[in-house]
Formats: sequence, C-alpha cells, structure tokens
Amino acid sequence: MGSSQGILNETAHRSASDIPRAPLAGRVAWESASLKPDDGIITLPDAARREIDAVVAVLRDNPLALEMLEPDAFRLDACRRLMATVRETLRDGVGFVIIDRLPMDVYSKEDAKAAYWLLSQLVSRPVAQSWDGKLVYDVRDLGKPPGNGVRPDVTNAEQNFHTDNSYNLCAPDYVALLCLRPAKEGGISSIVSFHSVYNEMLRKHPQLIDRLFAPYLFDRNREHAPDAPPVISHPLMQVVDGRLSCRLSHRHVINGYRMAGIELDRLGEDALETLEQTMREARFAREFFFEPGQIQIVDNRRLGHRRTGYVDFTQEDRKRHLVRLWLRQAGRRFYNG
Repeated sequence: MGSSQGILNETAHRSASDIPRAPLAGRVAWESASLKPDDGIITLPDAARREIDAVVAVLRDNPLALEMLEPDAFRLDACRRLMATVRETLRDGVGFVIIDRLPMDVYSKEDAKAAYWLLSQLVSRPVAQSWDGKLVYDVRDLGKPPGNGVRPDVTNAEQNFHTDNSYNLCAPDYVALLCLRPAKEGGISSIVSFHSVYNEMLRKHPQLIDRLFAPYLFDRNREHAPDAPPVISHPLMQVVDGRLSCRLSHRHVINGYRMAGIELDRLGEDALETLEQTMREARFAREFFFEPGQIQIVDNRRLGHRRTGYVDFTQEDRKRHLVRLWLRQAGRRFYNG
C-alpha cells in the first residue's frame, strides 16, 4: 500500500492476461429468466427449527451478549447440515440464498438475532462492519440524507447496485441480512450477477473492459483512522483465485474524484456509466420483498445488490428494521482485515 495527496493506493497485481476475454460460465452467471423460482430459496427444516427453539429457551434463562455466542456451545447438528447447503449454494451455486424463515410470531427480536448470529457463523466468520469495530449492524432509516460519512443503508433513499465495503481495504466475502420488519411501502431488494453483466459488457462494449480493471478513486466514507487518507484507489474488477471479483459503489467513485480534486478520465466515466446502465437492465435482476424472519446471504464479490427507496411506518415499533452481518474468513476481524 502507498498514499499520496490524500489517496491510499491499493497495490494490485494485474496483467492483461488476467482479464477474461471469453464469456464467463457457471451457475452464478444467471439472468432473471434463467433462474427457477426456488433457486437460492432454502426452507428452514423442522429439525433445525427445533434446535433453534432449544437455543432460544436456554438464552431466555441465561442471557449473554450476542457476540459471545458460539455454535459449539449448543447442539446444532441439523443447523450445521442446513448451513453446509447454504455454503455450497454460495460457493458453487447461484451465489445467494434466502433462508425461509425464523418464526417471528413466537421469537422476540433478540431471539431472532441470536439464532441468526449462530447460523451465520456456520457459514463464515463475522467481522467488523465499521472502523470502530461494530460487528452487528442495524439497517434502519435514521432520517439523514446519504452523503460522505452517512451510509445509504441508514437512509430510506434508493440505492445503486453495489458491493459492501467497496471503498476500503477488506470487503466481506458474504453479506447477510435478517429481516425483523419490512417497510410500509417499497424497499424492494434486487441482486445482480456480475458474471452475467460482464458477459454483456464483453459482448456489447469490449472497448471498455480493460478500464474496469484499472484503478478508480473511492470516497472512504470517513471509515478510517483520523490521519488516514480519505480516498482509496483500486479497480472495479479483478481476478482473484481464478474468479472475477468486483468492488463497486457508483456514489463513492463520484465522491472520490470530487474529494481528490481529480477529473475522472473519459474512458473511465464511460466504463462506469455503461456498467451502471447494464446492471439496471431488468433482465439481469432478481427482485424480492423481504418478509419478517427471512435471512438473505449474498456473495459480495460476485453479486451486486441494491434496494429501492421506501416509505416507513410512523410508529417506531413498526419501522423497517434489518440486521446485517459481514462474513469473511481471510485476514483479521478488524474492519480493514
């Protein structure tokens, strides 16, 4: 790593031979029409539900801080089999799962969060989601407009397709969300396969491909030490362990160049905007509306996700509330690994 003029330059090992020149294949290269209705949907088995019920009963009598809960402290054989299927679907399948669902009619919010925390650890290790080390992140509208230092996930504004923590050093492998309460209106979630979008870019806009693998500037959203550079430089796309890996946030790129006082080159702008337009083509997106108790886990390197704007309830206890975890096995559990 190096820094100059307030920019953290991420060292990337890249050559032209790393860039895929042929269409990408595999189950993760899906379009909405190629997905079956039940692709990625995994029903919570009765045996796993009984194990979780037993955990909930123990924790009601023996409260413990959420971050201290470990799967090895409980009998979770059926849950381990369930989450092994989840891992396989994430790694070798369509790259996303929706576990349907925790019983919110009988579980409290704390019950559900404990079950979610334990199940998620059976996929991978939860890591810090903010520079100050927060492991569990409440996704709620805090009434602020999105901007530098304000993440879009704590607003009710519409989002672009993005990957989490694209604007810092160590993005999570997977992003998990538990729905405690949905919005009154809107808040429709979408996911997109970067592999399919890449194939379309390769077919229609091959002249822009190389630029996606060259560095862009990102606003780090004030998620860094006080004396650290506020802007980071890294590509939108890289090949990591033989797989296309993406780190993307349109808003943070635009802000990054503005903060650095540097004009985005024309080719870089064309590649960024064309990628954005391609992702927004309806045929690439899988849409769904979160229901209480559902858990979504998404490959954060190969899939992008977004959410439409929403209108919330006025009553505080009915407002939209999701709980997010970042899962990553490599590096240390710090925000920057």
